[in-house]
Amino acid sequence: MKSVTQGGGEVGHLPWFGAGNLPANLALVDRLRPIAAGLGVTVAQLAIAWVLSRGPAIVALVGASRPARVASAVDASAIVLSAADLAAVEAAVPPRSVAGTRYAKPLMAMLDSER
Repeated sequence: MKSVTQGGGEVGHLPWFGAGNLPANLALVDRLRPIAAGLGVTVAQLAIAWVLSRGPAIVALVGASRPARVASAVDASAIVLSAADLAAVEAAVPPRSVAGTRYAKPLMAMLDSER
């Protein structure tokens, strides 16, 4: 499977970024932009804050390609989303609305979390 990222690089093992799924998933990101803008944060920070809102036993594992993005991710831990914010995020990106699977089919079969 050949797939591309927004920046043009290949990510063959991540179906979310496959050519058939990428436009749909970027549209979901676009739905989060006004929510993030209203809170004065980036979409990435909004996503991290949403993950952290899932409960005290949840840890957001984030990757960063640049040092400035590490600082931005750390800053996201201070964002407290209201019930209205959470509802807006969940309405913008409903469960199971992401196009494609997390990993390619052979890898999905090996994940305990997907059984």
